[in-house]
Amino acid sequence: MRVHIVAVGRMRRDGLQRAFEDYRGRSKWPVLVREINERRSPAGDAAQRHWEADQLLAAVPDGASVVVLDETGRDLASPDLASMLGAWRDDGIRDTAFLIGGADGHDERVRSRADAVIRFGRLTWPHLMIRVMLMEQIYRAQTILAGHPYHRGPGHHGPGHQGGD
Repeated sequence: MRVHIVAVGRMRRDGLQRAFEDYRGRSKWPVLVREINERRSPAGDAAQRHWEADQLLAAVPDGASVVVLDETGRDLASPDLASMLGAWRDDGIRDTAFLIGGADGHDERVRSRADAVIRFGRLTWPHLMIRVMLMEQIYRAQTILAGHPYHRGPGHHGPGHQGGD
């Protein structure tokens, strides 16, 4: 399975980029990143979301499963995300695209294209940090599917733990 992360905005060369690349380097699945240049529309937020939707949807490979990260999405536990990705992989889905919108959220067209709409809790996170968290969860999903102990390593504190293991 190939994973595509399509995100509005550019990752800066800093600690977040290094953390992202660390998890990306561990991934057994190829992870392709497409960044959409942020461009503020003088016509307002709706026009901005519409333009971003065009860019995000154009970057989704044909036949891909689509996961939209959005504050309106549902919370998933890591094993649930792993099960979803594993089922798609086992069904022969070659590509999964994770879409991360801009500061104004997603246009309804993006959510309606999604096979799943998820969020990383009810807190608001910086978009660049979400990329790192997503990459870690993609790697974690692989370890869960492989039965690898990473997800139950030394920092594990039981079901529902949201800490840094």
